[in-house]
Amino acid sequence: MMERFRSQRRVQIDDPKFDDDDDREALDNENNGGMRLRPSESNVTVDQEPFMGVKVRRKTSFHREYKGDYIDVPSIPYLMRILQKQGDSQVLFADKVLKFTGSGKIKRRILLITDFAIYVVDPETDALKRRIALAAVEKMCLSELSDNFFAIIIPTEYDLLMASTRKTEIVTVLVEATKSASNYELEVAFSNSIWSKKCFTECILSYVFARFEYHAGADYVKEVQFEEVEGGVKTKIIRK
Repeated sequence: MMERFRSQRRVQIDDPKFDDDDDREALDNENNGGMRLRPSESNVTVDQEPFMGVKVRRKTSFHREYKGDYIDVPSIPYLMRILQKQGDSQVLFADKVLKFTGSGKIKRRILLITDFAIYVVDPETDALKRRIALAAVEKMCLSELSDNFFAIIIPTEYDLLMASTRKTEIVTVLVEATKSASNYELEVAFSNSIWSKKCFTECILSYVFARFEYHAGADYVKEVQFEEVEGGVKTKIIRK
């Protein structure tokens, strides 16, 4: 198993590097209100099912049906070739997401989940960037707040941090698929929310702060921090 270690020294990293203005707009939509990643045809719905009574929910997220394949995989030849080469055929989930790299960049990716593996595909180059066997996934990390971030924890590799407005469906699909493929329950870990207070003159404002860690590389850890603010959730990613 890959050796992992954590340092007590916390270092603030530079702002994430964006490939283009669309990616910046996507993250701005996440941080300023947390309602959606993209205002266009992709990733326009919100979270769908309750998470054990813990997750803060958006009112518009209830009573939505799961679709699974939001990009029509059978109509995309290069995706079918990737799956066929790996011997996979049953697509449980497919959609466009945002992936956060270890260096702080934001990449637009296609996330595919089959009954055996997770696929991360670059839609610009039609290339498979990563395949993760479901059996290799240890758990998923999320905050208790109404944000779009989730981390897939893979002990034998570096972890995967993504954002999607279909996060609830992704987690649900992974839990069910892992149980079917490996006969064990995938752990879904929620970060603990911390109630804090800020004083401005004579006013005392309470707010919620949450965080979770993930291994962005073989030898370093990052922490995703969430702060509940007026209108949504503010998110920060730092290196520890």
